[in-house]
This record gives sequence, C-alpha cells and structure tokens, in this order.
Amino acid sequence: MFIRVHSFTKRIFDSTIIVMPTSKAQLETRKRRVKAILPILKREYPHAKCRLDYSTPLQLLVATILSAQCTDDRVNIVTKDLFRKYPTAKALADAPEGELEKDIQSTGFFRNKAKSLRGMGAALVELHSGKVPATMDELTHLPGVGRKTANVVLGNAFGQNVGVTVDTHVTRVSNRLGLTSHPTDAVKIEQDLMQVVPQTDWTLWSHLLIHHGRRICKAPKPKCDQCALFKHCPSGPKFLAAEAKAAAKKLKKR
Repeated sequence: MFIRVHSFTKRIFDSTIIVMPTSKAQLETRKRRVKAILPILKREYPHAKCRLDYSTPLQLLVATILSAQCTDDRVNIVTKDLFRKYPTAKALADAPEGELEKDIQSTGFFRNKAKSLRGMGAALVELHSGKVPATMDELTHLPGVGRKTANVVLGNAFGQNVGVTVDTHVTRVSNRLGLTSHPTDAVKIEQDLMQVVPQTDWTLWSHLLIHHGRRICKAPKPKCDQCALFKHCPSGPKFLAAEAKAAAKKLKKR
C-alpha cells in the first residue's frame, strides 16, 4: 500500500518521522523527475540488490553494523567466517570481547562494532527470544542499530518498505538530481525522498542509486557523458560546463 507523506507527523509501521514542508511546485517537480528516471534506473541496473552476503535477518543485521565506514566486499570476507563462529544472537552476546574485536578488526572501528554486536546479541536474547524483530521501533532500540541499519534489514530481510536507506551514494546522487534540499543530513534526505518515491520502490531505490553512484555518478567526477539520466539531471550540464572550462583553461596555458 502506498502511503502518502505530507508535511506533518505521519506514523509508518512503528516509526514516527517528521517530514519537513516542501513547496507544492518543488514537490511536483521532484515527483515528475522520479517518475521519469525510475524506469531508466530499473533498466540500467536490473539486478540491483543488497551487496552484503547473508542468509538470515540476524546475518544481515550483523553485516550491516559492520559495514559502517567499510566496504561491502571487506564485510563479506569477514562475515564468511564470523557467521560460522557466531551463528546465533546468544553466541554474539557471549563472545569474548577481545576475541570478537580481533575477528572483525579489518572492518575498522572494531572496538565500537564489537561492543554493538555483543550488546545487540544480548538484547535480542533478553527481549526477542534471540530473533531479529521486524519493526522499526524494536530494531532501533537495539544497541548499534540506527534508522539506516533498520531500513536495510526491514527492506531486504523482511520485504518491508518502511523507509529509504541513505548512504553516501544515495546522498550524493539525490542531491545532484535535485531530489532533496539537504546536502548531508541523512534523516532529512530520507524525508524528502519518501515524499516523491513510491513506497513500493523505497528499498529498491536505494540499491539503484548506490549502483548508479558507484558506476556513473562518482565523487568527485561523475561520468555525465555516459549517464542515462543526463537529460533529467539538473547538475549534469553544470559538470560538463565546468569540465569544458577547465579544459579550455589548461589549453590556454600551453
């Protein structure tokens, strides 16, 4: 069911979000742009999905916590052994702190991540019989789990489009496409996107933008001349103009 999100507090599943007001004209422009680019993205990236390897909601939750400030490829290498060593929430809760830190060290920020994993495991055992809950409120009450992590788990492990996962790629591409008024605030960017992207595509939207950000809309230099979204992108002509100006300046110096 598509839930229309207006500029007031709206309860979606078990999560209350406050959507900031957007002008009607701006909102309609963004909706039209999404309507135009969504089928293009689906065509360009037909196999877009979560790149983290997992078989269960618990495994995805663990992998997502480890993915903070770390590549998905590195996480997948680490979790290959980690999932076998700690197959349950109780195993994570009982893991010796130093040993768990060593197991995940290559993912970075390993002390904080180990603390989150142990605390999350303990909370799952105590509050949810060792099972990962399927609501935003319950997930975000677990140690180390914020809205972004909860969105990943709910969308991919449970098939629930509760929100839009906003990472660095989604942030960058959404801003370049003019779909948000917020340069870096993930919560506000999510609020903007939830107003213009159909709810049925919220989870997929993140995967599509992540794939596009990695392949084409890169930082700092996007491949605008190869971009299938170019004619719908307000930033593309500016990037090409800047490139042309830089090239002309370089040529003039010779």
